[in-house]
Amino acid sequence: MAKDYYAILGVSREATPDEIKRAYRKLARQFHPDVNSAPDAQERFKEINAAYEVLSDPQKRQLVDMGADPLAPGGGGPGPGGPGGPFVGFQDIMDAFFGGATGGTRGPRPRTRPGADALIRLDLDLEETAFGIEAPLTVDTATVCNTCHGAGTAPGTHPATCDMCGGRGEVQSVQRTFLGQVMTTRPCGNCQGFGTVIPNPCPTCGGDGRVQTRRTVTVKIPAGVEDGMRIRLAGQGEVGPGGGPPGDLYVEIHERVHDVFSRKGEDLHCRVVLPMTAAALGTSMTLKSLDGEENVEVKPGTQPGSTIKIKGKGVPRLRGGGRGDLFVHLDVKTPTKLDPEQERLLKELSRLRGEETIEPTRPGGGFFSRMRDAFNGHA
Repeated sequence: MAKDYYAILGVSREATPDEIKRAYRKLARQFHPDVNSAPDAQERFKEINAAYEVLSDPQKRQLVDMGADPLAPGGGGPGPGGPGGPFVGFQDIMDAFFGGATGGTRGPRPRTRPGADALIRLDLDLEETAFGIEAPLTVDTATVCNTCHGAGTAPGTHPATCDMCGGRGEVQSVQRTFLGQVMTTRPCGNCQGFGTVIPNPCPTCGGDGRVQTRRTVTVKIPAGVEDGMRIRLAGQGEVGPGGGPPGDLYVEIHERVHDVFSRKGEDLHCRVVLPMTAAALGTSMTLKSLDGEENVEVKPGTQPGSTIKIKGKGVPRLRGGGRGDLFVHLDVKTPTKLDPEQERLLKELSRLRGEETIEPTRPGGGFFSRMRDAFNGHA
């Protein structure tokens, strides 16, 4: 049981610091061992000093008013080994010196807190990312409870002040450490630091002030977005606990693979296979682009691996005007099987072009190499 330090000094619980000091001086002079030879004078003098030590310290006096004994083992807590016991962990000491001590109380935390952001994936075709689209999205997020409107209480009821912490949202205790006695402050376990409790929770949301709801929002996708980009919809995320302000909704773009085109930034690329004869003689072909059909001219003598650029037929630039380009990569197909007539015609063409015999040349050899060899007297 905690000692009655007020009774030891003979003052009331409403005594001012000056009244406590005057009472202490009077009793100290009366029971000092040098002037009082009574058998119990020394013990009485110790009690008077201990009482003054406690009541002259505002924090220790507050613990006394809460029914605790700051000088008792464990600071008047439940006992050894439990919260407030004489032995505390390293984290308790760190809390005391770096934020948990009563140098400045935090006070009760609000029940109304901001909501979290939400993320949803949106799959789009190349045409939709290129030119933009307005798309409806089905979103499952927390919204304000329509029954309690975020209060968390049943209709007609209100939160009540916590009996354990008196509405402060935190409780204090004095603990004994190897550094001495340390006063720590922790969130109240009865009200979880809110300072109030809800005796009658809302039957719809269970006291949270919000419920999970499926709703539809419309997102406007600008022209030129790319795979992996995120679009922010402010205030369309989760409503916070207690009906707090909602977070944001982020829409992450995922572009589906196109059958024909591959995309690199605002440019598009595709591959076309040409017969050998079309590459040699030149041809005209029709290519379907994002804007419709395009007429593409292939020049005679086109070599394998050639590329034709069609300006302005790529994807619109997301920032700034204009569009990228469309690059058509040409693969020349050499026939693997020939009938006798085709073989005869190709041989005749090769003879007319003087291609019956192919002589090897040194890598890098050409006109300038041959001129250098002739100048040096090489054959």
